[in-house]
Amino acid sequence: MSNTHCNSKTRNTAPSGAKWAIACLFTLVAAPGFAGHRDGFTDYARVVEAQPIYQTVEYDTPERKCWTETVAHQKPQHASATGTILGGIIGAAIGNELGHKKSNKRVGAVAGAVLGASIGSNISRSSSHSKTVYGEQRHCEVTHRIRKEEELVGYQVTYKYRGQTYQTRTARHPGKKLKVAVNVSPVE
Repeated sequence: MSNTHCNSKTRNTAPSGAKWAIACLFTLVAAPGFAGHRDGFTDYARVVEAQPIYQTVEYDTPERKCWTETVAHQKPQHASATGTILGGIIGAAIGNELGHKKSNKRVGAVAGAVLGASIGSNISRSSSHSKTVYGEQRHCEVTHRIRKEEELVGYQVTYKYRGQTYQTRTARHPGKKLKVAVNVSPVE
């Protein structure tokens, strides 16, 4: 009987299957949290100095400039036939006066007309002028303006934690305190 009594006591003090599973699950879930506190934690260090770090950045800005200017163009004038006609008439009159007989006067008039027309044509061509015409013409060019600026890229921070001085680089100004991760491990 005493053996049965001992067994019933053991059964009553041991957790049931469901309670045992819950206890094991709680231990597994809570263990990493406890381990984090045991091996490391966060604290605050006093900031001694925070020096800004600058970097030179170049910006290339294309600028288009346009303007209108007045330009001169030469426009050729068409040669007039007036010089050729006048040269022919004058040449014919001179040729007619130089001839002695009636037949000579006709030949002289024809030769004078041809020669006068040729000379008149040459004079008309050489004296033909081109006309200067003015017009507006638009011009554009692109220039590049290089602008340099100093940009803040971070801070070189010096801080103290438990009497020791450390340095780090941060993206933002840390203020008076800097949150630090403290890791503790045993030394053997």
